[in-house]
Amino acid sequence: MAQSVPVPERALRKRSAQEVRRGWSGRFTPLLFLVPAAVALASVSVYPILDGVRLSLRDTLLSTQDDNFVGLANYAALAEDDQFWSAWQHTLAFTAASTLLETLLGLGMALVLYEPFRGRGAVRAAMLIPWAIPTVVTSKMFGWLFDGQHGVINWLLVQAGLISDYVNWYGSPDTAFASIIAADVWKTAPFMALLLLAGLQTIPHSLVEAARIDGAGPWQAFWHVRLPLLLPTLLIAGMFRALDAFRIFDLVYVLTGGGPADSTEVLSTLTYKTLFSGLQFGYGSALASAMFLTEAVLAAGFGIYIVRRMRQANG
Repeated sequence: MAQSVPVPERALRKRSAQEVRRGWSGRFTPLLFLVPAAVALASVSVYPILDGVRLSLRDTLLSTQDDNFVGLANYAALAEDDQFWSAWQHTLAFTAASTLLETLLGLGMALVLYEPFRGRGAVRAAMLIPWAIPTVVTSKMFGWLFDGQHGVINWLLVQAGLISDYVNWYGSPDTAFASIIAADVWKTAPFMALLLLAGLQTIPHSLVEAARIDGAGPWQAFWHVRLPLLLPTLLIAGMFRALDAFRIFDLVYVLTGGGPADSTEVLSTLTYKTLFSGLQFGYGSALASAMFLTEAVLAAGFGIYIVRRMRQANG
C-alpha cells in the first residue's frame, strides 16, 4: 500500500505565503485601476475646495497685493454682511420655487407622455429641446420675450386685456425675480419630466389595471398606486434639481446681472463679483465656502429624508 509523502514545512510556509500574496494582489489590483480616476477627481474637485477653504482664512487682495492670514475674520464679516444674507435668501427662494414648479410641471408632462397616443415619440423628442438649448441662449431669448418695450409677452398680455401698459419685467424689483424663475422653469421642467417618465415606466401596468378593476378612478389610481411607487424617483429627481438650482449663475448673470437694486442677486453672482471684479480672493472664497456648506446641508437633508422614506416603504 502506497504511503503519502510528507510535505516539508518550508514548502508549506512558501505555499501559504504565495496564497497570501495572491489574496492581497487580487484584493488591491482593482483599486489600482481606480487610481487615475481618483487622482483626476481629486485634482479638479477636492483640491479646489481645500484651496478655497485655505484662501477663505486669508486676507488676499490682488488689487493691493496683500496676503495675510486672518483666521475666521472673513466669516465673521460674512455673518454681518447684509448683501450676503440677501443673496442667500434669494438663492434659497429661487431653489425652492423653481424645484417645486419644475417637479409639478414635469410630473404632469410625464403622466401625459406615459399614455399612448399618435405621435408620442415625436412629442417626447420635442420636449427635450428647451433643456438642450444652452442656458445663455435661453437667457437672451427670454430677455427679448420679456423686453419692457418690444417684448412679445407684453404684447400678448395687452392684447388679452390682462395689463393696460407694458411692464418692465427685468427692470423692476417686483417682477425681475419671478421672470428669472419662469425662464428656468421653461428650460428645466422637460428634464424633470424625462426623469419622472423613466420612473413611471418601471411601475407594473398590472397594478394600475387591478386598481381600475376594483373600481378606482384615474385620480385614485394615481394617488394610491402610481405616486407611492414613484416617490423614490420623485425625491431623487427633486434632490438633483434642487442642488443644481442652488448653483444658478448664467441665467441671472445674463438677464439681470443681479439687479435691479440687488433684487435678483444670488450667491453665485455675488461670489463672482467679489472674486473677479473686486479681486477680494479671501472674502470671495469665504462666500464660496458658505455656499458650499449650505448646499452640503441641503444634500444631507434630502439624503436623510429619502433614506427614511425608503425604509418606511420597505417596512
